[in-house]
Amino acid sequence: MSRLRLGVNIDHVATVRNARGGTTPDPMRAAEIALAAGADGITAHLREDRRHISDADMDALAAITRRRGLPLNFEMAVTAEMEAIALNHRPHACCLVAERREELTTEGGLDVAKGHNVIAPVAQRLAQAGIRVSCFIDPDAAQVVASKAVGAQVVELHVGPYCDAVRERSPHAERHLAALQAAAAEAARLGLEVHAGHGIDYESVKAIAAIPEFAELNIGHFLIGEAIFVGLASAIQRMRALMDEARAGRAA
Repeated sequence: MSRLRLGVNIDHVATVRNARGGTTPDPMRAAEIALAAGADGITAHLREDRRHISDADMDALAAITRRRGLPLNFEMAVTAEMEAIALNHRPHACCLVAERREELTTEGGLDVAKGHNVIAPVAQRLAQAGIRVSCFIDPDAAQVVASKAVGAQVVELHVGPYCDAVRERSPHAERHLAALQAAAAEAARLGLEVHAGHGIDYESVKAIAAIPEFAELNIGHFLIGEAIFVGLASAIQRMRALMDEARAGRAA
């Protein structure tokens, strides 16, 4: 089984910086530490209200990742403004997400089936610019099929409900895990690369990492929170080790 990649989302380093103003903590320093600690790429979400990552951050992140030859994954709402920014920076990948100004964090997957006529032209223009297009979706077969139809090369499955159920010791955890397994299998059958993200922590990562179709996990909030206590490099290295253990166990 292929090595599972880890993308580290540094949005919430910028959240802490913006709470006080000024330049610290520096998201660029976080990106450099993450890459040195074993991250395979950096993820950043430039929101409409600029609550964490800023336009200047995107400039700097594009330069850092390009210099290192590692991917930048730009999470973005499907808007003309974000499309223009993506086409200007040409990141390795753009992950199209649902976004509402009043939400604290991304609350659910993008409804690709309902939004086909809006999403498809954006996905096409990004792909024509050499950007890999991903759709962040709930683990639902109809959304997987719709993502393929709009021209995405990747789907990122929303694993938040499963991770919440694990933390809450909910009896529904196995049902959520089964939905992820089924959606990942369907996506792979259609020729899509499959990623996972949202809410992953040390307790939930191994079952997710053991799903063979997943090629990449994108993790942010938990790692930045854990870094307060153990340091960012240590938090990433432990997550990387758990991912590798899960893959080794599956292969065995």
